[in-house]
Amino acid sequence: MASIRRLTRHSLMICQPRRYVPHAAILFRISLLLVTNLFIQAAVFSQPRLPQIKFSDRTLANGLRLISAPDHSSPTVAIQVWYHVGSKDDPNQRSGFAHLFEHMMFKSTRNMKSEMMDRLTEDVGGSNGASTNDDVTIYNEVVPSNYLETLIWAEADRLAGLNVDEANFKSERDVVKEEYREGVLTPPYGRFDFLLQQKSFLQHPYKRPTIGSIEDLDAASLRDVQEFHATYYRPDNATLIVVGDFDQKQLDSWVDKYFGPIEKPNRPIPRVQMKEPSRNSEIRAVEHGINELPAVGLTYLTPGLAHPDTDALEVVAAILGGGESSRLYRALVYEQQLAADVGASADSREDASLFEITAVLSEGKKPEDLERSLLAEIRKLQDQPVSQLELDRAKNQLITNLFRERETSEGTAQVLGEAAVLLGHPEQANFDLARTQAVTVADVQRVMKKYFAGSNRLVLYYLPEASKPSEAR
Repeated sequence: MASIRRLTRHSLMICQPRRYVPHAAILFRISLLLVTNLFIQAAVFSQPRLPQIKFSDRTLANGLRLISAPDHSSPTVAIQVWYHVGSKDDPNQRSGFAHLFEHMMFKSTRNMKSEMMDRLTEDVGGSNGASTNDDVTIYNEVVPSNYLETLIWAEADRLAGLNVDEANFKSERDVVKEEYREGVLTPPYGRFDFLLQQKSFLQHPYKRPTIGSIEDLDAASLRDVQEFHATYYRPDNATLIVVGDFDQKQLDSWVDKYFGPIEKPNRPIPRVQMKEPSRNSEIRAVEHGINELPAVGLTYLTPGLAHPDTDALEVVAAILGGGESSRLYRALVYEQQLAADVGASADSREDASLFEITAVLSEGKKPEDLERSLLAEIRKLQDQPVSQLELDRAKNQLITNLFRERETSEGTAQVLGEAAVLLGHPEQANFDLARTQAVTVADVQRVMKKYFAGSNRLVLYYLPEASKPSEAR
């Protein structure tokens, strides 16, 4: 039902061992390369233009924010509710609470039976989902536009009337625990990403991975869960986004009718005040798992999502790890054959971000050799300016993603939500393209030198359990 992810303005990578690629996937990759090349050629003559999103923005008396953007190109409508609560807001020793509520919000309410949201969407040809990350929890639906009022009512009902009772708590706690087993403990590299995040932050609550832990969930009480719900699930911590085929006056009346009566609590919303300290020296760690091939992960602390350097760092991620033509893939997989797969990601978050590089070794290769080659590629970008052609290719890969994301009402709602909740104003969504286009050769080299110092680096070796000395097993 739900996915756990971290927001990045442009999603590029997650590294796993290579698998057989079916014919359709190969055709898709070829098509994507052709589209990217067309963008590069077009950029020689003119900069592509992204249509501006025309939206309305108002706040109800109880603090609920409504952002709406009519689009009559399809008789459907996308509804999203962004709650400004993520895993960084989990109580101490109670990791997984934000994720838990992603599931509990589909249970019974004052007026709906459990899983009623599925019936209200899927049974009319629509869809629904939810996701949790470090900073926000998002609930989304896409339905034929004549069902908009029903979904506005339903979202208001589960905000104001969710049954946070023992039965719902225990059933969804078991679901989350099973997701942890399936997503972290069972896959060969499940713990790799988990540990990479956990070890990359020393003080900020980002060190608690979003999925939570079985120990913390087992220790939680119903009262703990009810307190968390009362603290964060409130109208003044929610942003309702509606994009698609609707009449603005009619939408406003429905929102006022169903969301307007919900009371705003008197107590303030607690916000994370902890700042992650700068790294002063390299951090190294070795962990073991059920993987057969070793993996190596590097992280560098970078600023939060709203920082001006975010766009240059995303371009760097595309240059280093944006597909099979990227620098890391060409060098480590094709040429040196040290890695089975490799990728890079500018993992942007609200308070502080990580630039991640991960690689799975080829059989018989040593992690020390792979690390050495990774660092050599980083030094190349620091010492030698990237060519204008390579920069354009990386930027147009990101621009292609921007255009593709806005092809649907759901994608447009997503970019409006991120801009409103995490960047401070929905208008920022209209500057995504310009910010990416503005990144220069000098910007790439500047951020490489600024953030990719050895003293700002964490190195994680994730080795097979069989490689442990026998006495340590």
